[in-house]
Amino acid sequence: MEALPPTIWEDDEYVYVPEALFKHLHPQYRDAFEARTEQGREVVRIADRDLQNLVRLASAVQATTTLGYIYHRLRTATFEKTIAAVMEQETLTTAFVVTYSRLFVSGNGGGGVSRDQIPAHLRSIHDDIIEIRHKRYAHNGGHESVDTGLQIDFDDAQFRVSLQMGFGFYVGGRNEWKELVIFLDALMHERLYKILGRLKDKTGYEWTFPVGPTPDWVGKYDQ
Repeated sequence: MEALPPTIWEDDEYVYVPEALFKHLHPQYRDAFEARTEQGREVVRIADRDLQNLVRLASAVQATTTLGYIYHRLRTATFEKTIAAVMEQETLTTAFVVTYSRLFVSGNGGGGVSRDQIPAHLRSIHDDIIEIRHKRYAHNGGHESVDTGLQIDFDDAQFRVSLQMGFGFYVGGRNEWKELVIFLDALMHERLYKILGRLKDKTGYEWTFPVGPTPDWVGKYDQ
């Protein structure tokens, strides 16, 4: 596919000029733009490590946002004694447990949160989620919440086999999960502003992060 030619565009605050177009500018503007570009590159070099941390944090922020939404869905889902309602709770619980666990894995894909950072009174709740993830959702490890087996009936002509399955879950999610969700969200915001503060100290420039309107479901986990 042929690449599109670079173009100039603007928003409410700035006009953006791709570097590829600098050569077409009047020398006075070209020199000023090139000087500003080099200045920006130098700042980025100084801030490289913190910018990498910011990129990693972005994945964790996405996970905590998703976690909050899943918990909101769990709390607001209508539960009836139907297979569809059971499957909805099971699906949302699976999504919650897997998303939560992602925050505690190491590497670029994880959130870099450790168990020691969890408030002491919530660590047993955290341990329960991780155990469910390992034994029920990630592997068939025989978690106590799942019970499977066979029922075999027979007569003179045939054997009849039926699968027996039982599994447990918290309808609407466990109450204590709310505090974990709120804690993790606050932790990510704290990390974000610490990184922005370090960037300011290292470069001498203000570093800001766009803040949009809060989704109407955030924090409304009991509705």
